[in-house]
Amino acid sequence: MGSSETVLHEGAGAHAPDKQAIAERAAKTLWSTDRAAQALGVEILAVGPGSATLAMVVGDDMVNGHDTAHGGFIFALADTAFAYACNSHGQVTVAAHCAITFIRPGRRGGRLIAEAREISCAGRSGIYDVRISAGDEVIAEFRGHSRTIGGSFLPAAPEAK
Repeated sequence: MGSSETVLHEGAGAHAPDKQAIAERAAKTLWSTDRAAQALGVEILAVGPGSATLAMVVGDDMVNGHDTAHGGFIFALADTAFAYACNSHGQVTVAAHCAITFIRPGRRGGRLIAEAREISCAGRSGIYDVRISAGDEVIAEFRGHSRTIGGSFLPAAPEAK
């Protein structure tokens, strides 16, 4: 994950961390215990405030009886990108509702890219769209509704010296 700078935020103290730094810390914190994503071979390509881009290769054990990517694995990738996007603000946030539309099949050995972006975030509720692509082809569209349920899950930032 890239580097970040500290910027001034009104009313947030002299050196509050910027939103990009929070998103990067959130992803690192989530990843440290995200056994499901790790087991699936998910790769974090990018994170930002309200966004996340993840990748996964469709393995031999991820195909169905039609020799195409099982929809459950495509959903898992989309749901993981959604999780990293909606938790990018550093607050404990979970899925309240999700839906996926499969457009084209994923293929064995294909690299899937899930790009999640925040559509709306107001109060404790959020809406996120995730586009799942294989190369230049969109294979699925996912919409997730989130609910923030608690405070920050981020470890305390190290003190500047």
